[in-house]
Amino acid sequence: MPFIDSKITLSVTPEQKETIKTRLGQAVSIINKPESFLMVGIEDNYDLYMAGNKLEKGAYVAVSLFGNSTSEAYEKMTGVICKIYEEELGIPGQSVYVTYHGVNDWGWNGRNF
Repeated sequence: MPFIDSKITLSVTPEQKETIKTRLGQAVSIINKPESFLMVGIEDNYDLYMAGNKLEKGAYVAVSLFGNSTSEAYEKMTGVICKIYEEELGIPGQSVYVTYHGVNDWGWNGRNF
């Protein structure tokens, strides 16, 4: 039950959103989750500030998942996420923050897992 929520400073075209969604869907296996349950949110034109300065190109990516994964998997996933945003939107890795949130109670389709 992963949810990858991205807040991006740039305008993102529908085609770019589709590509990012597809690439995140491929990457989610790194944290041992199936794409079939992946939900992706992309919010563009979002104001982000780092070190007191507004970022022209930046992203905050929050990865929530049912349960947890390993530190090694999170490390690998962070590398892949940064690569996706650099290749697709030109956002350098030093302007991408990624957080991971393990959730014990996750509801879907009228019940909890």
